[in-house]
Amino acid sequence: MSAFATSSTQHDIGTLYADHHSWLQAWLGKKLGNTFDAADLAQDTFTRILASRDVTTVQEPRAYLTTVAKGLLINWYQRQALERAYLDALAILPEQQAPSVEQRYIILETLHEIDRMLDALPAKVKHAFLLSQIEGMKYEAIAQQLDVSLISVKRYMKQAFLHCLSFIEYQS
Repeated sequence: MSAFATSSTQHDIGTLYADHHSWLQAWLGKKLGNTFDAADLAQDTFTRILASRDVTTVQEPRAYLTTVAKGLLINWYQRQALERAYLDALAILPEQQAPSVEQRYIILETLHEIDRMLDALPAKVKHAFLLSQIEGMKYEAIAQQLDVSLISVKRYMKQAFLHCLSFIEYQS
């Protein structure tokens, strides 16, 4: 769908929003236990739908909204886990070595960007890459842990490095 939605599509998304926004926000609120994040994710759900699809073909609106929202919810949980891990690592630093608030924000945004980039990789490729780069494991150990051949690990690593390189070139 183009960036300029047709008036018919705008009407359809408006109707979908009016009919189901409160329900979706309440559903997300139960999942998250907090209304502020639920409101944000409900908005993100409708924004994602508006940007990606003609809603006139949606047969079961709540099932469709739930599917889109679940994907966003998974991403939200992953971001929260990433932020917690980063903040836990900061907590053990001596105060004089801790980054400023501005530096923390920049680092968190960078971590989120890296996480999004790695999410585009197949699961085994991402897992092998993280074991190598974060855990410092040798390829042989990764092959044993993932129960794959050494050649597969080398192929996974090549794929991950090429993906990272293409992402960096794209950003330039």
